[in-house]
Formats: sequence, C-alpha cells, structure tokens
Amino acid sequence: MTKTIPAALAFAFMASAAQADLPVLNVLTYDSFTSEWGPGPAVEKAFEAFCGCDLVFSAVGDGAELLARLQLEGAKSDASVVLGLDTNLTAQATATGLFAPHAQTAGNDLPVPYADPNFLPYDWGYFAFVYDKTKLATPPTSFEELAASNLKIVIQDPRSSTPGLGLLLWVKAAYGDRAPAIWAALADNIITVTPGWSEAYGMFTAGEADMVLSYTTSPAYHLIAEEDDSKASAAFSEGHYMQVEVAGKLANAPQPELADQFLAFMGTDAFQSIIPTTNWMYPAHTLAEGLPKGFDQMITPAQSLLMSADEAQTARKPALDEWLTALSR
Repeated sequence: MTKTIPAALAFAFMASAAQADLPVLNVLTYDSFTSEWGPGPAVEKAFEAFCGCDLVFSAVGDGAELLARLQLEGAKSDASVVLGLDTNLTAQATATGLFAPHAQTAGNDLPVPYADPNFLPYDWGYFAFVYDKTKLATPPTSFEELAASNLKIVIQDPRSSTPGLGLLLWVKAAYGDRAPAIWAALADNIITVTPGWSEAYGMFTAGEADMVLSYTTSPAYHLIAEEDDSKASAAFSEGHYMQVEVAGKLANAPQPELADQFLAFMGTDAFQSIIPTTNWMYPAHTLAEGLPKGFDQMITPAQSLLMSADEAQTARKPALDEWLTALSR
C-alpha cells in the first residue's frame, strides 16, 4: 500500500535537508555570550540572514577558559573563530601560533588606540565594584578604603576568568610594587572566589556579598532591563582598568572565508547595536543611533588604566603569585 507524507512533515523534512546542506561556522566563545539573554541568539540570527550558513556557538565557562580549551584542542579544533579573549590574553594567544591574520582594514572607535594583526575588538568596558545603593550609602572610593572597611566582596578567579585577571592587572597598574600589600589588606574582605563572572554576580544579586567585581556598565542592565536604579558602580580615585574583548580567526579554520565574513560583520551596526543591551558593554564602533538611554547615567572613570598586550603578559604571573600568596595567609 502506498503511503503519502503529510504536507507539514514533508516541508519539515525539506527544510531540515536544506539546513544540512549549509556550511557551518563554529565560533568558540564564553557561556554568558551564548545565553538566552546574551548577544549570541541575536548575533546568530543577524549573521545567518546574509551569510548563507549555519552559525553555531560552542561555549566554555568564561573568557580565560577559551585559551585553555584552544590550547588543549590545538590545530584539531572545530572552531573557525574564537570570540571572547581580551587584550590581557592576546600575547599568549598569539604565541600559540594557532591564530591567523584577520586582514580587516576597518578601524575602531575605542577610547584608546588599538590595532592587532590577529585580533579585532568587538566591545569594551571598565572593571568596577558594583553595589546596592539601598544597602550601602557610602561606597569606598579606592582599593585602600575598600580594604580598610568590613565590606564583603566576591571576585572571580584570574586563572579562569577575564574579569578576575583584569582585577589583578588593575591593582598592579594602580599600585605597582605596593600591589602585594593591597592584596594582603583586601584578603579578609573576599568571601569567595568564583570560576566565572556569572557565579559571582549571582551571589551579589542574591544578597550574599556587599560588592561584586563587574563593570561600570553593569548597573545599566538593572536600569534598562529591570527598571531598577538601585545598583551603582563605585568610582575609584586610582582609576579603572579597561577590558577590550576581541575575536580572531584560527589558522586551521575549517571555514576560513566564513570566518573572514564574521569578523567583518562584527564591525557593522547590525552586530554592534546588539552589544549594549545584551553583553552590557560599550560597542567597539560608534552606533549610528547612539547608545541606549540609561548608559549616560553610568560613571566615567577619571583615569583609564590599560596595559599593552606584552605588558600584560609580563605582569600576569608575578601578579598571580602575589594574589595567591595574599589569599593563602
């Protein structure tokens, strides 16, 4: 007996077959980028609208874990693009020999000069300690004031988290040889060190800490998405360390042409306009319609701190050793 396939089932089968014929671009990134509230879903939809491909994100816990994952997989990685490293890790990433030049000629609109033959910026921000204004009326105005207080803070592990590493370099850039003393004074303020940003921020919003290491733009999320103006970032007199997040193409990319298309797409308004209200960072390129309302209420640091890629690479191990020594006492 001949059986007919229902029209709806036939359409689904054809759509599935068509999808299977599309080339797949695998982008390795961190998990908060791919979450339902992160940029990933919107970026996927926007890029697939013109690339004629299937964009697939593979995620690890946090930015610093990307490099460890990549070093483990080496040239056998299925990814064509790595998105989520920052300038504190690019020297180490370049030294692996796993990245290829991006060949993009367009500049960027970062507040500091930035150019790298292997990496392109897609967003940036300032690290800061976020607090609840309804619970803390007078926040500390420096690391020294924070260390002298009885405030409880939660930070991220610099070995697995880019914000955690950024904090180490922030203290080092601000205090130099005095950094070990600052960490020794801060040690009793730290109630825990989490693997990544998501865990730390969740503890803060659950009321388990007075302050959390995050970004000057984090309160914009509460203000815009939740209509909650109770969160703020503490302005530190010694300045705030910048984070510039970047993406790069792998030398053994399975889809090198699609990787080039994606890196070029990152610089367009279609990608950049997604960043402010999903990754809650500043876009690397000026938006045609400007930043969303609410970003104008974020603090502007009096001084910007940022080490070059090579400086960060040199400072990383000594800063980590100082941190580990202080927290082990």
